[in-house]
Amino acid sequence: MHAQVLGISVDSVPCLTAWAESLGGITYPLLSDFYPHGEVAQRYGVLRQDGRSERALFIIDKQGIVRYVDVHDIDEQPNNEELFRVLAELEPEAAAVLAATQPTAQPEPTADVVMYCTPWCPACRRARAYLQQHGIDYVEVDVFRDRAAAERVRGWADGYETTPTFNIKGTIIVGFEPDKLGQALGIA
Repeated sequence: MHAQVLGISVDSVPCLTAWAESLGGITYPLLSDFYPHGEVAQRYGVLRQDGRSERALFIIDKQGIVRYVDVHDIDEQPNNEELFRVLAELEPEAAAVLAATQPTAQPEPTADVVMYCTPWCPACRRARAYLQQHGIDYVEVDVFRDRAAAERVRGWADGYETTPTFNIKGTIIVGFEPDKLGQALGIA
């Protein structure tokens, strides 16, 4: 796709740098809307009166026309499939080329413990450390790269792409909850 992802926040540059580092790095530019505080967020109608910004996604076409807006709660994951659908509508030729080069979805692993996650998710990092600390063997599935796996997670998590999500011998645990995880693993 001929698209550029940008992250923008009303936080300062040092704060954004620390946030990106806490995620293990990100692959797109981050912009600071710190001074004058929130001017861009205000122009797009997502600056709260308390000076914070709503979590919002915008798709803007090459002519500068806003084609898609999604404003949602900070705890909600955006629907990536919807974003891909809108982008494909804007550039059908590029979407066809991209679709032809995508790896095929892998079947669900048959391991006793499967963790559905993303590389940058802080809760996923805590879950990895927890499993390693307890000597638990597990298989990791990156839902960002395996969209069929992401669809499975959304089915288990009421439509949300919540990471980490675990499948422990058929018991599904959505989110990193050490008590539930320990109980399912028999280490509580």
